[in-house]
Amino acid sequence: MIRVIVADDEPLIRAGIRMILTSAEDIEVVAEAANGREAVELARRHRADVALLDIQMPVMDGLAALAELGRTAPGVRALILTTFGERDNVLRALRQGGAGFLLKDSAPAELIGAVRAAAAGDAYLSPAATRHVVDSLAAGPPAARGEEARQRVAALSEREREVLALLGEGLSNADAGRRIHMSEATVKTYVSRILAKLGCENRVQAALLARDAGLGV
Repeated sequence: MIRVIVADDEPLIRAGIRMILTSAEDIEVVAEAANGREAVELARRHRADVALLDIQMPVMDGLAALAELGRTAPGVRALILTTFGERDNVLRALRQGGAGFLLKDSAPAELIGAVRAAAAGDAYLSPAATRHVVDSLAAGPPAARGEEARQRVAALSEREREVLALLGEGLSNADAGRRIHMSEATVKTYVSRILAKLGCENRVQAALLARDAGLGV
């Protein structure tokens, strides 16, 4: 079972999300939180696999809770769920290691699919969030962030940088393997090694870093 925490300051929203998620046989909502601080505490206490975090919450908002989970409970995969699709929120969530970004008007099947993807170690972006990311990548990174990314990428081997560049293009493991004549399993091994060396939570975070460094452009 995928153990999920739902954090939103509106009880009706939490109830609706719980109803949708528990309709799936492989998902269990183990706790609900009304603010980000509660979400962090409950996620740690219940050893959750996935935390669904609203952005605008009292005491501690969803993005702050995401950062705190990264520091104190790195095994919890965080999905940001909000009515707001602004570019800055999307990119901040992903750069902090968020496993995905969903708008509250997403279809129930999309919500369930995103939770399953996060639990499996993948990242999920709603179509609206994807557009924001693509627009930002096209605009290019600030100079300081680009320099920092290049310094981090310099620690990788030539082959690892090649694989990272393909992540920057948004390729799956299978597609990357076909591009460089490598098995999907071997690419997966390289991706795991790259994430560990770069300190990235997931492949989307690594892909953003690759683009900041000028790889995969």
